[in-house]
Amino acid sequence: MLRINAMIALCSSLFFINCSTSRGESESQQGQARNEPRGKQGVLPALLMDDKPQPEGASSKRMPQVVLLPEGREPVRVDVEIARTAEQRRRGLMYRKSLARNRGMLFIFEKPGQLSFWMRNTHIPLDMIFIESGMRILGIVEDTTPLSDESCSVSGESQYVLEVNAGFAKAHGLCRGVKVEFVGFFL
Repeated sequence: MLRINAMIALCSSLFFINCSTSRGESESQQGQARNEPRGKQGVLPALLMDDKPQPEGASSKRMPQVVLLPEGREPVRVDVEIARTAEQRRRGLMYRKSLARNRGMLFIFEKPGQLSFWMRNTHIPLDMIFIESGMRILGIVEDTTPLSDESCSVSGESQYVLEVNAGFAKAHGLCRGVKVEFVGFFL
């Protein structure tokens, strides 16, 4: 019920924003006002961040996606939950017992840095895909050990990390340099 109320409020506010454009603005000014993100987080990720894993086969129409573009292969789409705040990043995929196929979590940091993760309280073996600010894969830590405090990192600075089920990177031919796109959310 809370999610339905949130969607009604979102639709109402979007309607109000679109209807409140002054008549004196040119068509291009109106388009610019509608297309500019409203702050760094945007509306969509705030509504979609949920601590509950999505059931297998659930619709991905409203979920943000990471699209990986390995050369010579079909694009690979991953429905993601977004971990943008320090608390969301700290919790990550901890305590989850499963992760649906083609689902993951995208960790977003404000600026690039030497990032390191661990698997404390994480029950699922994962592939960690470190992504540069230039939207290419920097490196991958494959098949991490669940419940481990061992540091998982790659050399170099990344700004985003995509966590997916172990074996995902190899199955889709992912490697350093593969182009990455984000769909359905603001940075």
